[in-house]
Amino acid sequence: MTGLERTLSFLNGESVDHPPFHPIIMRWAAKYAGIKYRDFCLDPVSKCKAMILCARDFNIDWVTVMSDPWAEASAFGIQVEYPENSLPIDKSGHLPDAKTASMIKHYNPFKNRRCNNRLIEIREFRKSIEEDLFVVGWVEGPVAEYVDLRGASDASIDFFLEPEAVEKSMDIIVECAMNFISLQIKAGAHCIGIGDAFCSQIGPELYTQFAYSRQKKLVDHIHSEGALAKLHICGNTESILKQMIQTGADIIDIDHLVPSMEDFVPLISKYQAFSGKSDPVTIIQDGTPETIKQSVVDDFKQAKGRCIVSAGCEITPGTDCGNMRAFGLAAWDLIE
Repeated sequence: MTGLERTLSFLNGESVDHPPFHPIIMRWAAKYAGIKYRDFCLDPVSKCKAMILCARDFNIDWVTVMSDPWAEASAFGIQVEYPENSLPIDKSGHLPDAKTASMIKHYNPFKNRRCNNRLIEIREFRKSIEEDLFVVGWVEGPVAEYVDLRGASDASIDFFLEPEAVEKSMDIIVECAMNFISLQIKAGAHCIGIGDAFCSQIGPELYTQFAYSRQKKLVDHIHSEGALAKLHICGNTESILKQMIQTGADIIDIDHLVPSMEDFVPLISKYQAFSGKSDPVTIIQDGTPETIKQSVVDDFKQAKGRCIVSAGCEITPGTDCGNMRAFGLAAWDLIE
């Protein structure tokens, strides 16, 4: 089976030769391919080359446009610095207050380098790999994007003191994301990931107030465009996991900080699956082939077989190739 066939069949509840292998690789991919991280973020050819090379060499079933959270933020006016070989840094342009944030303007993805690059990457993936791999586009979720625009501390205060302004801003963010989603699907993405990492920091009440219905709106839009949806929230999401499932996302990422998936398995539909949740540091980076395999087996059992093989978050650049190879082989060992 190809990675695309395996992923689609698995999500459809059909028999597969083994569960899909979807590790989140960004800095690791750039390092393996010998590409500066600045180029991975800014040059579509470099990113696609690195992702496809890793997929081929480590039997990975997907490729993604992921690299950092600043694509849409840069379109909204955030100034981002790209060090040669480390993560991008937001340097300036944060909105001064919640009222200003509530008046942000819709952006044109074609006129922003980072957003347009994402469309180029998806087209390049589809051109280079045809139907071999599962291609995943990406947008930032409403909470994460608001935090990017205001900064974490100011955004957190806004949630309590200026909720109406926050919601107006988030509605615009979602409208922009829906447009960007449509363009990515038109470019050839099989799936769109929604990254809303800060949601694990705000608690279930604020998640319900600000995130849930907007994430569901994004998922519904993705489905209306004929693609699948993936919801990624880092951290311990146990208190909001029921609602994450209720968004209807086809793939729900689970961080290693979530104690167990077992109690949530009855809540997912036949066509939904978890993805995770090995610890990327203590297990994948610092573990042995044996501990990696055991982690994958444990996760698969917790999820009653409805789990894509992945870590809870990004594979660290310090992970050696032997451990990455063992991670992929562990997926093959889950064949029943």
